[in-house]
Amino acid sequence: MRRVRRHRAAEGAVAAALLLVLGTACGSRLPESDFEHGTRTSAPVPSGGAPLAVGIVTSATSPVGGDTFTGPRDGAKVYFDRLNARGGIDGRPVEVHECDDGGSGVGDNACVRKLIDEDKVVALVATTALDYAGAPRVSRAGVPDIGGQPIGAAYDTWPHLYGIYGSDAPRDGTPGWGGKLYGGTEVYRYFKREQGARTAAVVSYNQASSAAYARLVEQGLKAEGYKVVSEELDFALPNFRAAAADLKEQGADLVFDAIDTHGNAELCKAMDQVGAKVIAKVTNVQNWTSTVPDDYKDSPRCRNALWATGSSRNFEDTGNAAVRAFRDATKGLTTHSQWQLEGWAAAMWFTDAARSCAPTGITRACVDAFVNHSAGYTAGGLLLPVSFERLAEPPRTRTACLSVARWQDGRGWVSQGDMNHTCFDVPQLPYTP
Repeated sequence: MRRVRRHRAAEGAVAAALLLVLGTACGSRLPESDFEHGTRTSAPVPSGGAPLAVGIVTSATSPVGGDTFTGPRDGAKVYFDRLNARGGIDGRPVEVHECDDGGSGVGDNACVRKLIDEDKVVALVATTALDYAGAPRVSRAGVPDIGGQPIGAAYDTWPHLYGIYGSDAPRDGTPGWGGKLYGGTEVYRYFKREQGARTAAVVSYNQASSAAYARLVEQGLKAEGYKVVSEELDFALPNFRAAAADLKEQGADLVFDAIDTHGNAELCKAMDQVGAKVIAKVTNVQNWTSTVPDDYKDSPRCRNALWATGSSRNFEDTGNAAVRAFRDATKGLTTHSQWQLEGWAAAMWFTDAARSCAPTGITRACVDAFVNHSAGYTAGGLLLPVSFERLAEPPRTRTACLSVARWQDGRGWVSQGDMNHTCFDVPQLPYTP
């Protein structure tokens, strides 16, 4: 069975951009004090060659919150610190140059210029930018950008940019295929086939971006044969209790949303108050964190109905050796997140590429070639197989796999089956980024 990245219409770049603009992304709740911060990594390294300069661009001080985007960066830094403590790459330490773009296009362009022209980085790793305005410059310079988070459409637009979930788009300077991206319906298929769901509620605000995302979710649900219940909240004065009561009355099995983190907590609280019981309150990788008990402290029933889906192995699946290595390296932290694990995987991807290039010389071109041709890369089993195929035409159907976990008090996020075998043949639906 050919397994491909998960890039469904209900999430992916459009959803990520929407959620971040609304302030819902909480992929990292890692305290700044848990790491040594500065412009470069501070771990002691053995001397054995010139350092390899790597850049990490993060919207660390963006308008949507200082801890919203830092998970991938922090996961990558832990990996590089650990790598350096063990001798680096062919005896050469990895020197990390961080840049906070402030969540603006101007700041992002400034970061890109500094990292490429002044710091002479061989690659960017784990980019997490609200407005990746510098992407064309990165592409023109031939600097491989490895394992970035697809918050916008850049990773489906430009060559030399390699998102953490892969891309099959031509990447010729235009997003997707003629400005359209395509995503599958595997999440909806999963809950219908594996959990018996038939009716889904989609909760949104009467705000343009929220409403657009809700329509995208509804499109995918209807394609899978669901009865869809639409719940629109007033953005200024949302009546969560009324929405919760109605979705209970309509017999919703699932709840999807296009609202912010605070709104989700209030919705869950209202669902508990009115006695609304669902199979799943479905969230995404950005909210796949260990902070659930605090975020949903007032809604124990709804909290234990939280499910998360993504394209990487559950960070709590310590029975897996690759996850265990990540957790061992971060065991001193009080919180963990899926975005941290994906940043760790991005750093591993660069390291594998650099090691392959060491015999002939670690250059931008060599690292780029490795990543571009690393079909089926999994970061030691942390990711679903990633590829970059540049298909001339968008696929109509795909075999798509997904990672699924459910929150349970006392156990945390519990994996639901193996992500490499939770796969479905699903239609690919077009959307405009």
